Amino acid sequence: MALPAPDLASAARLLRASRGAVALTGAGISTPSGVPDFRSPGSGLWETCDPMEVASLLAFRHHPDQFYEWVRPLAVRVLRAEPNPAHLALARLERAGHLLGVVTQNIDDLHLRAGSHCVVEIHGHLREATCVRCRTVVPTAGLLQSFVETGQVPHCAACNGALKPNAVLFGEELPFQAVHQAQSLFREADLVLVVGSSLEVTPAALFPVQALNAGARLIIFNREPTYLDERADFIFRDDVAEVLPCLIDEALREPPQAQ
Repeated sequence: MALPAPDLASAARLLRASRGAVALTGAGISTPSGVPDFRSPGSGLWETCDPMEVASLLAFRHHPDQFYEWVRPLAVRVLRAEPNPAHLALARLERAGHLLGVVTQNIDDLHLRAGSHCVVEIHGHLREATCVRCRTVVPTAGLLQSFVETGQVPHCAACNGALKPNAVLFGEELPFQAVHQAQSLFREADLVLVVGSSLEVTPAALFPVQALNAGARLIIFNREPTYLDERADFIFRDDVAEVLPCLIDEALREPPQAQ
C-alpha cells in the first residue's frame, strides 16, 4: 500500500512516543469485516428507514416485531463477521503497552474477539438481553442464532415479555459505568486515535475534546471529514484495515540503533 512516507513515519513516531493512547472506534472500523455502518450515503442503515420508528426504546416497547424485522439482516452480518486487521492491530498495540484502552461505539464484539482487553462499549453489546416487562437479564448465546434462522422475536422464559438486546436504542440512557470508564481513559490519554468514527453522535463525539484540551495529540483514521479535523496532527482517509496496521507496525518497529 502506498502511503506518504513522511506522514506515516511522523505519525508512527508520535504513537511510539505516547505514554498512553486511547482509541475511539466507530462503525468504520468494522465495515471491512462486512458490518454495515449507519450513515454512509447509499449504504448506511438509516438510508431506508427512520431510526426513531424502528430503533428507539419507545418503538421497541410498542412494536418489538418491527425492530427485529429491521435488525435481522444486521444480526446476520454481525454473527458472520470476523475481526479485521484494524481490530487486531489495536489489540497488538495494547499488548505492547502503548494503548490504555478502546472506547467503542460498536456493538459487534469484534474488539474483544480480536484480543483487546480494555474495551469500553458505550453503546452496549449483544451478549445479553433484558426483558422489557420483568427486567430479567439473559445471555443471548443461542438466542441470536435462533432468531436469525427463524425470524421469531425472542421472549422471556419467565414472563413472555419481549427480550431487548443490551445495545443502546434511541431514547435510552448510555450505561453509566461505561461512560465513567471512558471519561477516565480520556483524562489519562496523551494521544487520541479516532478510528472509523464520523464523530457525529454524542456524547462519544465529545470524549476526545477533554483529552485535547488537556494537551493530548490526535490522529484520525476516517474516510469522511470530522469536526475535529482542524485539531488533528495527522489524518488518514485510506482503508482503515490497511493504514492502521501499517502505522502500528511502524510504531512498534525497533528504531535503528545510533552508530
